[in-house]
Amino acid sequence: MALPKELALDAGQIDELMASQWNMRVASMGPGARINLTPMWFGWAGGRVYFFGRGQKVVNLRRTPECSVIVDRNEKFPELQAIMIQGRAEVLEDATAEHADPFLAQARQQMGIKYNGGHGKPPVDDPAPNSASAGGRNRRWVVVIPDQIVTWDNFKLGLLS
Repeated sequence: MALPKELALDAGQIDELMASQWNMRVASMGPGARINLTPMWFGWAGGRVYFFGRGQKVVNLRRTPECSVIVDRNEKFPELQAIMIQGRAEVLEDATAEHADPFLAQARQQMGIKYNGGHGKPPVDDPAPNSASAGGRNRRWVVVIPDQIVTWDNFKLGLLS
C-alpha cells in the first residue's frame, strides 16, 4: 500500500530529521535467512547513510548488500515522522576505500558534532570528526545508497480529512 504523497516529508525535512536524530535501525539478512535488525548511530551525507559497524552486520552486508534503514521520531501515532530507505550497502574495506568515498568526510564531521558528549563525556566546543577506520576482519564503515526513500509525517493527517 502506497502512502499518500500529501504525508511525505519534503527534502528540507528529510535533511533536518536525518541530521538531528541519533538512532537509526538497519535491517540486513542474517544467517539462515533471518532478519538482523540493529540500532546504530549514523551520518547523512550526499543523500546516503553512513555508519561504522562491526561483527555480524558487516558480515551480513558483505554477503547480501540489500538492506533497509529507518529513522523516526516521536512516539504518538499522530506525531510520527519517519524515513525508510531501501537500498544497497557498500562496505568500505580499507583506508583507501574510505578516502575514495565522496561523502565519508562530511558524514564523519556531522557525526562528530551530532554525538558530541554522547559517550558520557562532557561536550566540547569544537568536536573532532568521527575518526573510526577499518580494522580487523569486520570493523568497517558502511554506506547505504538508496534505491527508494519513503517518508511520512503524521502531523499532516489532518490535512487529508
